[in-house]
Amino acid sequence: MQKVNVVKQSVKNVQKSQVEKGQTHKLAWWQLSLIGIGSVIGAGFFLGSGLSIHLAGPSVLIGYLLAGLTAYFVFSALAEMTVQDPQPGSFRTYAGQAFGHYAGFMSGWIYWVAGVLIMSSEVTALAIFTQLWLPDVPIWIFSIIYSAIALGINFLGVKNFGSIESFFAVIKISTLIGFIGFGILAAAGVLSPEKAAESSALLAEGIFPNGFSGLWSAMIFILFSYGGIEVIGVLSTELRNKKDVPKAGTFLVAALTILYVVSILFILMMVSFRSISEDKSPFVSALSQFNIPYLDSIFNVILISAAFSTMVGSLFSITSIIVSLSKDGDAPQRLQNKTRKGVPAGALMLSGAGLGVSVLLSFLLPDTIYEYMTTSAGIMLILNWVIILASHIKKRKQVGASHEKYKSSAYPVTSYLGILLIIFTIAGSLLNANQRMGFFASIGFVIIILVSYLLGAKFGKFKKIHKTEEEY
Repeated sequence: MQKVNVVKQSVKNVQKSQVEKGQTHKLAWWQLSLIGIGSVIGAGFFLGSGLSIHLAGPSVLIGYLLAGLTAYFVFSALAEMTVQDPQPGSFRTYAGQAFGHYAGFMSGWIYWVAGVLIMSSEVTALAIFTQLWLPDVPIWIFSIIYSAIALGINFLGVKNFGSIESFFAVIKISTLIGFIGFGILAAAGVLSPEKAAESSALLAEGIFPNGFSGLWSAMIFILFSYGGIEVIGVLSTELRNKKDVPKAGTFLVAALTILYVVSILFILMMVSFRSISEDKSPFVSALSQFNIPYLDSIFNVILISAAFSTMVGSLFSITSIIVSLSKDGDAPQRLQNKTRKGVPAGALMLSGAGLGVSVLLSFLLPDTIYEYMTTSAGIMLILNWVIILASHIKKRKQVGASHEKYKSSAYPVTSYLGILLIIFTIAGSLLNANQRMGFFASIGFVIIILVSYLLGAKFGKFKKIHKTEEEY
């Protein structure tokens, strides 16, 4: 579960603080929302939004509204299942309950692969951010440096990733709010860009300057910015008042959407979307239009710190996923063995191998690696969203509406509409050559996972270790 283990540690840290102060161990809805916001915002937005802006132009704002709606549908479905039947395996368990062992196996491994790709995109983003100061240094060199540091931190057995994540969550949110404040000053004329003519033509080419296909092909990157939204559903049982589940999720999605849409609106007001590309953060591109010494460099430092925290947390999370899969008999047993410091060395090395692959790819494909990684990660991530929504539909039929403590709104319309929006998004990735590469790569991963399951089932690898369907 991407980022879930990191966020669970954040919850424990918050709860511990509350207990020490004599407060209840449960969370208020706003605390859970804040943790969720921090876990979602990462390089997928700070850098990936450049791709979506370049492809869609001003219509990217519509895309973020649609993505926010889709994310809410997913949250709502997962929250209903979690409140009704809390399970440590979360969506993996629900998929197994709804469709059988193969679905739980597929969901877990699809999510792990998505985690590896997300981690790879983060380290690539870090390298791209660093190139602002050292443009002549190849991406793969920076990738090796950041990867080595991340692996080193994990091998030290650092337990407080949740605290680190919470700290950087405040930095991420403050950064976006600060940028919006800067945008307001620029719009009010208090600050003037060096290239006023370029920044004043927000709709000079219309809402769809690249046609509807531009927005369609950008949707995969837009939806990727909401990756991790399922954290709220997973942790909804930690709320002090279960009736606040809809409030926490609604606030999370609304806050993310407002931060995303408003900040991108100001980017489009400061700089032409034509000058934005995947090799530089659009935030840095916008700030560089103003004659303020070192402003873009300062913002770049913040982006690097935020992206690095997400990358380290991702490595920690996907390592934990391997351990979970191993305990359930869906991965080699030895991968759950831990060192004296409590580090699952085998699982960590396997996850670290994903970093090694990203470094190799950044060397072979330096101009397109981030777009490949982001497309593949986005598709793998939202494929699990489809599984969540499909599981919700199936389990609602199994359980019925009379026993539910919390029901997602407008069932089953929202779940079916969510699936259609995700399929629409995935189909849009076929419109762009680079995205098609990521699409076929993700399909290849799914086929490999499916074949692995079929071979394991054929040779009886799951009979003695894995839980039966009824035990999910």
